[in-house]
Amino acid sequence: MQFDFMNPTKIIFGAGTLSRLGEAARAAGTRALLVTGGGSVKRNGTFERAVASLQAAGVSVTECEGVEPNPRLSTVLRGAQTARDEQCDVVIALGGGSSMDAAKAMAAMVFHEGEPWDMFFAGEKKPRLPVRALPIITVPTLAATGSEMNSGAVITNERTTQKSFVQAPVLFPKTAIVDPELTLTVPPDQTAYGICDLITHVTEGYFNGVDGTPLQDRFAESVILTAMEWGPKAVADGSDLEARTQIQWASVVALNGWVQIGTQAGFPVHMIEHTLSAHHDVAHAAGLAVVNPAWMRFAAASRPERFAQFAERVFGVRRNGGNADAAAREGIDRFEAFLRSIGCPTRLSELGIGGELIDTYAADTLRVIHNKEGKLPGRPALSRDDIVAVLRAAL
Repeated sequence: MQFDFMNPTKIIFGAGTLSRLGEAARAAGTRALLVTGGGSVKRNGTFERAVASLQAAGVSVTECEGVEPNPRLSTVLRGAQTARDEQCDVVIALGGGSSMDAAKAMAAMVFHEGEPWDMFFAGEKKPRLPVRALPIITVPTLAATGSEMNSGAVITNERTTQKSFVQAPVLFPKTAIVDPELTLTVPPDQTAYGICDLITHVTEGYFNGVDGTPLQDRFAESVILTAMEWGPKAVADGSDLEARTQIQWASVVALNGWVQIGTQAGFPVHMIEHTLSAHHDVAHAAGLAVVNPAWMRFAAASRPERFAQFAERVFGVRRNGGNADAAAREGIDRFEAFLRSIGCPTRLSELGIGGELIDTYAADTLRVIHNKEGKLPGRPALSRDDIVAVLRAAL
């Protein structure tokens, strides 16, 4: 196992920490671009409190509102231009993963020259990764993506119907203000989707990583077990601050790099889902809830021991006669049943997606990312026909 690891983001975690936003922003700049989504932060008072904290610290605010659930490249360009016009020197994301991803991309796009999509991974071309960005501060209002403390952003190019990502050290936020109180008004379905999202971040590395990472296995299993213990409580009672707190921390840990250290894993489930949400604009984690169990059943055929370990350690499944295949299947069935129990869809039909474009989805996924053999990286690497098989099983 070999790796380099860095995460320079300062995290300020706990109920009530939104009040420290001004303090954190003032350390980075005095003219903030405040990036928000569809308006919930205004309806529940979070926006007003955030602006008050910023203004009390002497930080002026220019808002960039209306970031879509699957943020679009045109929105990133709009925000970057606003930041230039208003001479902003810090970018603050206030919202869910979409607002945070868009804010990161905006912070870099301010300095990007040339074709905007060149910054993102898309097929065989090497992206022109950003080397400069405005300082970024993240304030998540949903426990899901973990974007508050990592260097990645996922954006949809609506012109090409591609959804891809950029990852670069300059995109690490300077500070993440993680206040679980801000998630108390998240509705049950979005809470459930967030739980699925954070678990999928962990299972991607767990099943697709290199061998010989026993400590990372245990980290991954603990995050999954914590999400499965506290997640249903948060779905059942949105005002349960303790449940919200535990899920919020689990979502941060799931994708701040700590669980994935040394695994060198691909993210095939995410790549397939990105194509679905690029075409249909479905909620990202709702798509993950459908794709992940279907992918797991396909992948378990080539690595039954790995999936049997998951079944044993997470669900307490016992092997009858040492049968890894049967244990693996039972573990996947139980995982899918858990997702259904908290209100997640598990079939494409529940998302309003039929089978007419499955070949197109497979081809488009490989347009964004593929290895030297033309396959989607993972264990196993997936050909176009393999991706089609996974999606047909999810119908």
